[in-house]
Amino acid sequence: MPEAAVGYNVIWVFSPDERRALFCLRRKPPFQGLYNLVGGRMEPGESGPDAAYRELCEETGITRAHIELLPLMTYFYPRESMRLEAYAGRLRAERAVREEVNRLAWLDVEEDFFDRTRFAGHGNIGHMYAILQSYGPGFFHAQKIHQAEASER
Repeated sequence: MPEAAVGYNVIWVFSPDERRALFCLRRKPPFQGLYNLVGGRMEPGESGPDAAYRELCEETGITRAHIELLPLMTYFYPRESMRLEAYAGRLRAERAVREEVNRLAWLDVEEDFFDRTRFAGHGNIGHMYAILQSYGPGFFHAQKIHQAEASER
């Protein structure tokens, strides 16, 4: 991956019962008028997780104290020299969110996230959610166990 790739992140924020996910309604291009995951651009020298927590706090008021973000996947777009890191987390408890620029909305996880007339990302949101579902209902618990086992090696 080229060093000059611009880094971005998107963050799946789930309600404590995992029945709803937090989205923003884009006010400007790209994807104006469509639902997108919260996230943004990584600053030079900033780690992926630090950037995700920073963007999440800026856009919603949700901090590390409210959620643990786990890495989900990374997309690389060589034609645009862009890297997109995806994270997922479940809120520890219900909480109000604060809007920065885009309107925020909690959507039911039964939505068709592949619907390109409603969701940004050319189907990537649907793809990410399909991957999350493939892990089963214990994604957040199983990921913590995997990380603990890896750190013991």
